[in-house]
Amino acid sequence: MFVDFRLAPDDISAIRFGLSPGHELCHAVRVLQRPDDQPLQWGWVRNVRADVPREAFELLALIIGADGYFPDFLTATPSWDLAPDDEVRRLRSVPPDLIRADLAKMLARSSGRRHEAIARLRDEPERARDLIAEAWQELWDALLAPVWPQVERILRADIAVRARRVTTDGLGAMVAGLHESVTWHGDSVRVRLRLHRELVDCRGTGLVLVPSVMSSHRSQVLTEPPAQPTLFYPAQGVTETWARDPESATRSLAALMSPARAEILLTAHDPRTTSQVAADCGLAVSTASHHLTVLRNSGLIASVRDGARMLHTRTPVGEALVGAAL
Repeated sequence: MFVDFRLAPDDISAIRFGLSPGHELCHAVRVLQRPDDQPLQWGWVRNVRADVPREAFELLALIIGADGYFPDFLTATPSWDLAPDDEVRRLRSVPPDLIRADLAKMLARSSGRRHEAIARLRDEPERARDLIAEAWQELWDALLAPVWPQVERILRADIAVRARRVTTDGLGAMVAGLHESVTWHGDSVRVRLRLHRELVDCRGTGLVLVPSVMSSHRSQVLTEPPAQPTLFYPAQGVTETWARDPESATRSLAALMSPARAEILLTAHDPRTTSQVAADCGLAVSTASHHLTVLRNSGLIASVRDGARMLHTRTPVGEALVGAAL
């Protein structure tokens, strides 16, 4: 099944990027419901699971669910400068009718005790809004506030890489590189989904592209008015070590600085095998492998298996570091 975001020629310039702290928090709740399905988040899960506020988590898990649609009112329209405080302030002022309408959608997707609990919230939308806003703030403080600087760096580095790709390869190539489920069709952005099919007319509104750290395994869409059409995609550079503690990151970066590693990083704009890296840099394969390990542990190189080969390329953080150096 596909969702097609149809664009008019004049709307191409209306494709823009944004950040969504609310989207990250909602998917953090989903990760904690099904951690076995999210191996890239295991480091983060180990760090936070002992401090999860039980009642706040149970409330948001109830209305978000483990998969599929969750209420639109939980997230604001993504923008470049959207901050967590902006999200929770907006959430506290969501109109009761919107709370009621979105919770009614969740009723259609639930059964048993969960259905009954959501029905009680729907019947008292102002009380539900206050409870949900308090739970949102409590969970944010416990789950994402400690790692938001790392998350935001990854998101902004991803956007910088995508924006540069537009200037070098064109808009179509950039869109097609967002995720394997996303393709460019001349006048539309097509997203392959499991359970949803829709043609979204974006003429006059444009499309917001939003990278995500916490939903690191698939793309998602937001299509229902009054929300602006939005495509969420997994950010580059999300590895199982993204949520390292500061001391670990400091140790890795302290080991980073050497001429050989700098050369590897500077030439890592295209995927290469370890043997290719060694040949390009005049190193033994074992030496190149050691340097690549250090770069990978520092979050600057991503290594992806391609059949029997392991391919290495710069992460968005590595791109940002190279860009600053150049």
